[in-house]
Amino acid sequence: MPDASTAAQERPGSARTALMGAMFLMATSAIGPGFITQTTDFTVKLGAAFAFAILASIVIDIAVQLNVWRVVGVAGKRAHELGNEVLPGIGWALAFLVVTGGLVFNIGNTSGAGLGTNAMFGLDPRIGGAVSALIAIGIFLSKRAGVALDRIVVLLGLVMIAMTAYTAIVSQPPLGEAMRNAVLPETVDFLAITTIVGGTVGGYITYAGAHRLLDTGVTGPDNVGRITRTSVYGILVTGIMRVLLFLAILGVTIGGVELAADNPTASAFEAALGNVGLVVFGTILWAASITSVIGAAYTSVSFLTTSKTVRRRQNLLTVGFIALSAFLFVVLGAAPVTLLVFAGAFNGLILPIGFTVVLWVAWMRKDLLGGYRYPWWLKIAGLAVWLLTLYLGWNSLGGLADLWS
Repeated sequence: MPDASTAAQERPGSARTALMGAMFLMATSAIGPGFITQTTDFTVKLGAAFAFAILASIVIDIAVQLNVWRVVGVAGKRAHELGNEVLPGIGWALAFLVVTGGLVFNIGNTSGAGLGTNAMFGLDPRIGGAVSALIAIGIFLSKRAGVALDRIVVLLGLVMIAMTAYTAIVSQPPLGEAMRNAVLPETVDFLAITTIVGGTVGGYITYAGAHRLLDTGVTGPDNVGRITRTSVYGILVTGIMRVLLFLAILGVTIGGVELAADNPTASAFEAALGNVGLVVFGTILWAASITSVIGAAYTSVSFLTTSKTVRRRQNLLTVGFIALSAFLFVVLGAAPVTLLVFAGAFNGLILPIGFTVVLWVAWMRKDLLGGYRYPWWLKIAGLAVWLLTLYLGWNSLGGLADLWS
């Protein structure tokens, strides 16, 4: 179990906030600039039929996160610690993949924050990205960094949902057609399903909420109910945001508006809300980006440390991670495309490797779970999804092969 110096001593009054924070950290880590771009692109391509891909991805995401949160939460150990218990060295290999992918994508997250401030205030994206990084650094330098983290991700998560919901209402999407396609789709696009699954439970995102859960002290077999509820709610928050963004874009495109090729999401919000739409889009993009900066940094550093690492040291390492990401963004202007492809391929490998560890513990290592009897239905569901993660991993190897060729 995490010791008192790190995780188990959250103040009693902040326990509920901490659980909310774990839930929203997972959700907002998934709702990044890439999430927004993917949802817009697939909505334009598939129309109402994208509803089926969203529903399928939510079901798959729940199966993944139920297993990850339950194993990590009941064992009271981080994913890489469990990996090293299963096979010495595999945990650090997983940590290498998570940290490498997290750093590259955090350059993109910082870039997204800069673009958000540009849409809101006309600020130079590099300055906006740097200022956003300073805000994130301030959170981890505060005396009660854990409470600050929880409150900011919950607040910004709710802001994103509220603004996107308003845009969806104004754009007047065809709800009946979307609901019908969620069950009986006109088109089934497996690429869309695998892409958005990878985007919501791939890379560091898989472990963001579960590792934050350990910091709340809500661990062990006695807390299975709370662990399960929090994980499901986190996936549902992500699903709600994707559904709302899908409906907002769908309402605009069904109306015959042709979105700008260089920034289709911004043009969709502008078409729905007029000039204020750009400000709303900028706010959503900034909120999505800065929470992803926080989530990527927090989770990546959690893989560089252990449950026994002093909290202050972990916070300082997180500050360094954010500062390095911001420095690279200011110098490079954006994450190079080749690096993004490379990191995306790494993220595709993280899910099958990490999920294999999770399932091995669930099936074979009852000793790591404190004698907890793992439900058979969850084992079977996890095994079925594990096969999909192998497919995602195989596709990611193609991305690495393309780089070498």
